[in-house]
Amino acid sequence: MHHHYILYKPWGYLSQFTYNLKRNKKLLGELFDFDPSTMAIGRLDEDSEGLLLLTTDGMMSEVVRSKKVEKEYYAQVDGLITDEAVVQLANGVQIGVHGQKYTTLPCAAARLTEIPNLPQRARKIRDERHGPTSWVSITVTEGKFRQVRKMTSAVGFPTLRLVRVRVGNIHLGDLQPGEAREISAFNL
Repeated sequence: MHHHYILYKPWGYLSQFTYNLKRNKKLLGELFDFDPSTMAIGRLDEDSEGLLLLTTDGMMSEVVRSKKVEKEYYAQVDGLITDEAVVQLANGVQIGVHGQKYTTLPCAAARLTEIPNLPQRARKIRDERHGPTSWVSITVTEGKFRQVRKMTSAVGFPTLRLVRVRVGNIHLGDLQPGEAREISAFNL
């Protein structure tokens, strides 16, 4: 029988259970007593936070990472994002992937009119005296390395905070940073 979990990956943690380099890194196994064969489905980089799905079922990992499953992110960006930038994000922008130019697939992008109700991050983003920030929702079906961060930078609004809030039909909901729940199945 397989085990499935949803986790609010906090800022500052790696999306893995082991780390072979000598530097001290915070790992997922410190957050919850996961089944020993648990693996993260996809990743969130160390500076990102939010919904992470974990499973003992390798086949489920392939399903979730496919282009059929949407992944929604809230990005706090430097500056007041423009309508033009949001349209560019939605149409696809050119980013670098493994030293090559890559144009992202069209996606859903929208400026958020209200600051999302998210837990405080462990490390402060920055002070408002450094200029205004705004929030955008970006929903992609692909997952290139640091893709959403690269996308917002490509349109002139670097990401300051990135939170994955949804994978398919699974939402972050009321999970708090570091909190994990075992669920019976992924209803994507």
